[in-house]
Amino acid sequence: MIPELQATLARLPDHPGVYLFKDASGGVLYVGKAQSLRHRVRSYWQKRARGGSWGIFSIDQVATVEWTLTDTVSEALLLEASLIKRHQPQYNARLKDDKSYPFIKVTLADDFPRIERTRRLVQDGSRYFGPYASVTSVDSAMDLIRRLFPFRTCTIPIRDGERALPRPCLLYDIKRCQGPCIEAISKDDYRHDIDQVMLFLEGRQEQVTRHLRREMEAASNSLDYERAASLRDQLRAVERTTESQKMAAYSRTQQDVLGLARGNGEAAVQLFVVRGGRMVGRDVFTLVSRSEVPDDEVLAAFVKQYYANAASVPPAILLPFQPAEVEDLQAYLAERRGTRVTLTVPQRGDKRELVALATRNAEDALAREQARRLADQGQLLSALEELSDALGLPATPVRIECYDISTIQGSDTVGSMVVFVDGKPAPAQYRRFRVKTVEGTDDFASHREVLRRRFRRAALEAEEGIGPDEARWQMPDLVLIDGGKGQVSAAKEVLDDLGLHDLPLAGIAKQREELFLPGAHDPIVLPGTAPALHLVQRLRDEAHRFAITYHRSLRGKRQTRSVFDDLPGLGPKRRRALLRAFGSVRRVREASVEEIASVPGIGRGLAERVHDALAAG
Repeated sequence: MIPELQATLARLPDHPGVYLFKDASGGVLYVGKAQSLRHRVRSYWQKRARGGSWGIFSIDQVATVEWTLTDTVSEALLLEASLIKRHQPQYNARLKDDKSYPFIKVTLADDFPRIERTRRLVQDGSRYFGPYASVTSVDSAMDLIRRLFPFRTCTIPIRDGERALPRPCLLYDIKRCQGPCIEAISKDDYRHDIDQVMLFLEGRQEQVTRHLRREMEAASNSLDYERAASLRDQLRAVERTTESQKMAAYSRTQQDVLGLARGNGEAAVQLFVVRGGRMVGRDVFTLVSRSEVPDDEVLAAFVKQYYANAASVPPAILLPFQPAEVEDLQAYLAERRGTRVTLTVPQRGDKRELVALATRNAEDALAREQARRLADQGQLLSALEELSDALGLPATPVRIECYDISTIQGSDTVGSMVVFVDGKPAPAQYRRFRVKTVEGTDDFASHREVLRRRFRRAALEAEEGIGPDEARWQMPDLVLIDGGKGQVSAAKEVLDDLGLHDLPLAGIAKQREELFLPGAHDPIVLPGTAPALHLVQRLRDEAHRFAITYHRSLRGKRQTRSVFDDLPGLGPKRRRALLRAFGSVRRVREASVEEIASVPGIGRGLAERVHDALAAG
């Protein structure tokens, strides 16, 4: 053990907290929590000293240990989930893309709340339902409540007692909105309807139907037959939905049911949300987990990370087996809920069957996802092999780079480089270039400059002894140019000058989607349905999109530049002072030298330069 690490372990406190194991480069290997940081962290090295091994990774990989103290184990669990999300350590089981899970948000802080989809939890007085596993799950729930309950979907600011619009929109006419914008409904009545929506999202459909039935009878007794008919239709719609969600013979308590399946470095957890004897929600969540991580730790990881963000925690959660650290998890969940939460592994009866059903669904979801991924990988491999054969490459290209030039009316010429690895985009490796040595519109010269700059940087990295795995400018297996014979010839000239004679190169012409090779007279024409052609088109279109985006950005900055920007001695503060004093560039242009010089920070000499420059412009 290195002395620095030994000294760190000696300072570990006997206190609850979260620890991070980092490697020599500072990357986070593993995040864990402990009742006693001293005992837990030291146990890894004590186990190795006794000849044991931890099983997930070698403790020799750990170069540094960092920790954060917490007051309780529950706080440590919450912090652990947050750090796993932030650092994505390779040896923790973790939710896949968990930071993007969507919620349904009810904006209760508004006089007339809206119901919308969101990915951000903000302490703004709103009520949140979720998280859902996908946007599709949220949209299904939103579509259902839109059919059952009218509520506003616009973002118009509406305040109680104020008419926001002279007339309502179409949604009011088709009875999908109550028209708060024209004061067609009071704040209290609108809030009552929103309360029904929230009860429905909570799974309390029976309470919703009781409310609707009472209101319908009251409207009928007061001879308000139109409202009674509307409430009757809404009641029937809710009852039909409720009937379709019933689950016979299952517990009527509030509970979540989890099923777990694992395979090929992934895990799937099927979540059933059961409220009042009915399944009111179901979602599948995927996790990344190394095969060495035990099942009980994977299940515990899901519970910690999912319920750290969940809008509500039920009093009971049914599981296929006991997760790791079950007592700490129960305390953590109870703190989040505010009352006792039990993690139960049912041994018999309907609850056991329900867990088994969730497990079968998880297995099926994982198998379908892996089959889809294998099919996609098979198609990509087929396209790469087909492209290799068509171009006569020595091997199937793993890394393909595609280049495009963008210029409009000869200004702000830029180049883009996009990278596909194994047939899939690798955006982190995209690069963009501002063309510096070419005046006007010259596609060939622009390609030459971009390629020369790109491959010189690769040569510099090689001279410095930077290996291919660490290099920022890795060498490609194929270079594609957006263009025909002329662009390919220009690119070939650069590659030959740099000694890259054997680097495969091709161009794709826009008009007939033909592929051109250096020195070849006739182009290569791939069939219109060929996977290789579709792959090349994706590369070309992505390079064009990336170049156009950069070009628009530069052009926008140039167009918003003030005539002041090119004047020496006139920095940002003085420019702001002039604009504050005169209000616009036009008024500065109309001002005299004396008036300009009277602005604080502008002397006589600078005022004369500003006056002369504006007069000349």
